[in-house]
Amino acid sequence: MEWLFGRKMTPDEMLRKNQRALTKAMRELDRERAKMEQQEKKIIADIKKMAKAGQMDAVKIMAKDLVRTRRYVKKFMLMRANIQAVSLKIQTLKSQNSMAQAMKGVTKAMQNMNKQMKLPEIQKIMMEFEKQSEMMDMKEEMMSDVIDDAMGDEDDEEESDAVVNQVLDELGLQLTDDLANMSVPSGSLTVKTPGGKQAVAAGPAAPAGGGGGGGGGGATDADADLQARLDDLRRE
Repeated sequence: MEWLFGRKMTPDEMLRKNQRALTKAMRELDRERAKMEQQEKKIIADIKKMAKAGQMDAVKIMAKDLVRTRRYVKKFMLMRANIQAVSLKIQTLKSQNSMAQAMKGVTKAMQNMNKQMKLPEIQKIMMEFEKQSEMMDMKEEMMSDVIDDAMGDEDDEEESDAVVNQVLDELGLQLTDDLANMSVPSGSLTVKTPGGKQAVAAGPAAPAGGGGGGGGGGATDADADLQARLDDLRRE
């Protein structure tokens, strides 16, 4: 009667309705089978009673009723089994219908997502992102260079020059110590190191005469060797 009012039952509602009808039918069959079993027990008792009384005609009639009753009980059991099988089929159909409805919703959602996900636009966005990222990296590198140029002024150059002078001074002192341990002819030799210090080399007095000429030549050779080593240090 629902179709008269313009409302059509959904498949899920129809399945629930049929499921309730089958469950009700099984309950009725169970009640009838229970009545038949009670009647069967009563007939058996009556048969025993009539047999004791010697009423064999009544016993035969009651025996036929007992056979029919047992047949009905068996039929009720078979009908209940068939109805239960149908109920299980309906339950399976209901589960399949629920699964189909869920798949329908998922399919619709996937369809909407596919419509929203436009590959050309996504590719364009990714390309623009990569471009902007590269521009940001370049700007960051340029800013770092500008900051380094602004912050690294004459202080760095003066500090580096001081380090170089310190190294040269240390090398000059070491060179002076080496010369002090060498055997140098008489007289003192004064050398100005790159750090402004003076290294003095002293030796025994040279003998006069012909020995003086030889002493003068030795001093000249030592002076030339020292000057050459200082020139090497300056070049380094």
